[in-house]
Amino acid sequence: MEREFWQVAELEGVADIEEINRVLDRAVTLKNMLKSKDRVEAVARFVAQHFQAYVQPMGYKAFLVAVDREACCLYKEALDRHLPPEVSQVVISPGHNDPPAVKRYHLSEEQEAAVRKAFRKPDENPQILIVTEKLLTGYDAPILYAMYLDKPMRDHVLLQAIARVNRPYEDQEGRRKTSGLIVDFVGIFDNLERALAFDSQDVEGVVEDLEVLKGRFADLMARGRREFLPVSVGKEEDKAVEAVLEHFRDKKRREGFYAYFRELEEVYEILSPDPFLRPFLEDYQRLVEMYRLLRSAYEPHVPVDRSFLRKTAEIVQKHTHGRPPQEPKDTYEIGPEALLALTQAEKPDTVKVFNLLRELHRLVEAKGREAPHLIPIGERAEALRRAFEERQLSSQQALAELEGLVRQLKEAEEERRRTRLSREAFAVAWWLRVQKGWPPEEALDLAARVEDSFRSFPHWATSSAQERELRRELYKVLAKASPKEVVAWVNELLSLLRRAAE
Repeated sequence: MEREFWQVAELEGVADIEEINRVLDRAVTLKNMLKSKDRVEAVARFVAQHFQAYVQPMGYKAFLVAVDREACCLYKEALDRHLPPEVSQVVISPGHNDPPAVKRYHLSEEQEAAVRKAFRKPDENPQILIVTEKLLTGYDAPILYAMYLDKPMRDHVLLQAIARVNRPYEDQEGRRKTSGLIVDFVGIFDNLERALAFDSQDVEGVVEDLEVLKGRFADLMARGRREFLPVSVGKEEDKAVEAVLEHFRDKKRREGFYAYFRELEEVYEILSPDPFLRPFLEDYQRLVEMYRLLRSAYEPHVPVDRSFLRKTAEIVQKHTHGRPPQEPKDTYEIGPEALLALTQAEKPDTVKVFNLLRELHRLVEAKGREAPHLIPIGERAEALRRAFEERQLSSQQALAELEGLVRQLKEAEEERRRTRLSREAFAVAWWLRVQKGWPPEEALDLAARVEDSFRSFPHWATSSAQERELRRELYKVLAKASPKEVVAWVNELLSLLRRAAE
């Protein structure tokens, strides 16, 4: 390589991949060495094993960059001995005089367009594209994470290749890519300053060696062992949970832990399953459990398991234990009785507070659409959560407030069963009682008078014409009760009912 690639004078200031290819055409022995049968087989075997261990579990895809078009075809045949044929695909420019071994991998324009489109999609084949010049510049596929580089490059061509794997990516399935991985088979990165003949400031930070990431992971784990794990060490389960929840009630401290854990998780994702991680796994698992506890307690609206990256999610699944399922004997509906039972549980007050907040959130999420009167109860619970988190309330005060809220919920459920009002009309009655302090009988009487209006205009939430008519009817009824505030009242009521419908 020193003699036939790096020292070729024409290479200086290379600006595009065609010039790289012309230089490589002169470096005959280098190309032959890179395409030797034993070497291609060894590299292909490594790529298949590495892809299955590191890249595929993350849900990402890869490029294998070969030295020329013939090498692409050789790698395809070798990879097919280790992976199903549909996993990889050759994408090369066709030549008129190509031998049959290369011609068999030619794609029509329509076929290539279909391959490009499928590669961008997660969980679809192909998962590895074998290329030499096509797609290295200009093709944008953020799901591309790994580049297996078996072709000498430098300068702008190398920078563009690096950029291909460095596109940020995030999707609904929990994949979150913040960096890419390049596996270098030809020694380009042994001397990055020479490979990238730019100012040293431009080169600095472009690529980090895995050893750097291992050092960073060790530093992050040392910080976790020093700052976070001692919070719960040596305590029984309930006391440990209470200690963690109390320690992180301060929002700034909690968000600092979240930021710390996200970086730790991203580095773990890149390194796993490297044997280097083994001494850290037990403590890493404890930090995962701490993160999971905090997110479920303080951010009940965030689906916790989906917030984990894939390899960390595997740890959660592996270490989540349960007893064998039993035939159900009793059925309990999540409601006031179940919530009141939580207040009597033999657990620390802090744990009971978060259990109640979580179950109230679930109840409102599950039933708010069919029971709009629950929406203000859920909003009050959220306000209590913020006040408790900001230490405006003690555990005992928050628990007392929540018990009062659950009793209010129980009263509302019992009253709703006694009346025959629609969900909208009952929401009006309960809103008048709770928000405006009306006596129960007066609130129910007025709600009964607006019942017909909601039946007459069932599509008011999606039809502006029906909403205008409904408003007119509500103004007539409510104006007798509060002529000065009638417009504001109708706005509040319709806003409440619209939130329930969303």
